[in-house]
Amino acid sequence: MMKLGMKSRSRRVVQDSSMAVEKSKISIGENNKNDVDENYSYFCWASLPPELLREVLLKVEESESQWPSRKHVVACAGVCKSWREVMKELVKIPEVSGKITFPISVKQPGPRESLLQCFIKRNRSNHTYYLFVSLSQALADDGKFLLAARKCRKPTYTDYTVSLHADDTSKGNDTFVGKLRSNFLGTKFTVYDTVSPNLGAKITKSWSSRVVGSKQISSKLPSVSFPVAHITYELNVLGARGPRRMHCVLGSIPASAIKPGGVAPTQTYLPLTSVDSFPAIPFFRMKSYYMDRSSSGASSNQGDGSLVLRNKGPRWHEQLQCWCLNFHGRVTVASVKNFQLVASPENGVAGPEHDKVILQFGKVGKDVFTMDYRYPISAFQAFAICLSSFDTKIACE
Repeated sequence: MMKLGMKSRSRRVVQDSSMAVEKSKISIGENNKNDVDENYSYFCWASLPPELLREVLLKVEESESQWPSRKHVVACAGVCKSWREVMKELVKIPEVSGKITFPISVKQPGPRESLLQCFIKRNRSNHTYYLFVSLSQALADDGKFLLAARKCRKPTYTDYTVSLHADDTSKGNDTFVGKLRSNFLGTKFTVYDTVSPNLGAKITKSWSSRVVGSKQISSKLPSVSFPVAHITYELNVLGARGPRRMHCVLGSIPASAIKPGGVAPTQTYLPLTSVDSFPAIPFFRMKSYYMDRSSSGASSNQGDGSLVLRNKGPRWHEQLQCWCLNFHGRVTVASVKNFQLVASPENGVAGPEHDKVILQFGKVGKDVFTMDYRYPISAFQAFAICLSSFDTKIACE
């Protein structure tokens, strides 16, 4: 009886195993079939005739001109390589189209003929700022998210890390695009980009680490950054009444860019800054080193001078007893943070182009601010300049 029971049990085990094998074969067969169907569908879309594909995508690009429907244009660019290449040709840069479509658009100069209307929302609880492009003429609508920045205060300086991700602004993330750093007084700021505007740019590498017990643990990933702008607020030692006075030197943009036919650098790609992209080199304290500009890599516009922006001087309104600037209805709340930037005449003889507002920023609510910019600066550069206005300035008020 014992032997018979063992035999019957063994037979059941064999039968169960064979059934499991058969089921696994059926499951594998179904998965292979699904993979084949997906591959077949993929090759069907990828093998469309170029003329037909271009015509279809052109209609999509023209019909979906505003967000949120413009997300279909981005989706078409993600189908396959051939679709992406066609979309890259059809979708014009913001300088020409006045539209922001792909993530790289935030690093490209704005439209030449008009101001691109955006707004910034401030979250006081987590020291985060969000940039949106306006979807209507309203001062604050839902908007299309573009960039986020988080404020990080240090003993001797303050950092604003800027990211394409609304919830993750860490430097080690692939969506990290740059940062803004201030001095202790909040009077001088430097804008850093993750991509060099030209081959001869100065390179800054920095990293930091901390020591726990006898082991050294890296707290930050090494990051490569390129200084592209310097912002300075004038000291108000005598305490004179009036708005803040500031000027911004955009080292990556030639002064001739504001003239008819002038050209500003236009980025065409975003770098990937993943963990695997950097070596694990620990240091005890913050260190930095610079690679000086080489003569062979100097920009062709080096002798042209950099573009300098200054805030447009307001006029005193006797009836209202306040300083006034014409924001054309885009600003509704008086604030020391409000400003308009124009090209400084020190770049050359003053002309009509020096009266054109390149960036304006102003308050419309408790934590809502409008930000409008145009060529030759990008959304990232404009956002960084506006972030400098949020920082506390003890010696400038």
